[in-house]
Amino acid sequence: MWDRIEPLIPADPVRGRRWADHRRTLEAIVWKYRTNSPWRDLPGELGPFQTAHKRLIRWAVDGTWEMILAAVLAAADADDDIDWTVSVDSTVIRAHQHAAGTQKGAARSGEPADHALGRSRGGLSTKVHLAADGEARPLAFTITAGQAGDAPAFETVMSRIRVPRTGPGRPRTRPLAVLADRAYSSRAIRSHLRRRGIRAVIPQPSDQIGHRLRRGRQGGRPPGFDREVYKQRNTVERCINRLKQWRGLATRTDKLAIAYRAALHLAGILIWTRR
Repeated sequence: MWDRIEPLIPADPVRGRRWADHRRTLEAIVWKYRTNSPWRDLPGELGPFQTAHKRLIRWAVDGTWEMILAAVLAAADADDDIDWTVSVDSTVIRAHQHAAGTQKGAARSGEPADHALGRSRGGLSTKVHLAADGEARPLAFTITAGQAGDAPAFETVMSRIRVPRTGPGRPRTRPLAVLADRAYSSRAIRSHLRRRGIRAVIPQPSDQIGHRLRRGRQGGRPPGFDREVYKQRNTVERCINRLKQWRGLATRTDKLAIAYRAALHLAGILIWTRR
């Protein structure tokens, strides 16, 4: 796995001190999120915890984690190893008390003002919206406050599906089909997919069906729905289960949303390098 990741790691800065060993630092970040231990409990053989934490934040701000994931996806696409029947869903992540207490306001580049933390009946939480390919591997992420709805984040998730080509040509951004549950059944989402030439496999909730029937001819025809293809929607649920095997992703302890999102990208990188 390291042989695949090493060429994608940024080079040392031209000026100033050289960075600490990339492999050890990467293993330190992975250990922290796999175990959900505090940064200060990092084993000594993995180096100072400050180094690992600063590297995580630095590469989150400058987009390095997203760049590495894009490169890994490009290699998979070149091998024709991405199943473009994509499933979209979300999951709520409980926030630990250590994640609270950050002052409001975007103090860093890319950090949302609310730090992607919201309060609902269950307390503080974050919602992870993601798209997974047909083999239950993540293609794109976005995070919002826990009380946010699924449908409003749909277009953001879709816009982040961007797989570069290893040769000439524009990045691939259009799946063959998108599978989603009833929470995504809206006229806006179906129109968005239709404009892009993407097949929508989304069931209608009973209230929408009843409203259409009450309107008679003016209600129009029901949207197409393939029950057999929809059976593959469990791939996104399996992808979520894979991510939550990392305890630091199953429960959020990060105060900054960019740090938690970076850990999601790192988990995605390792999932794809195991292919």
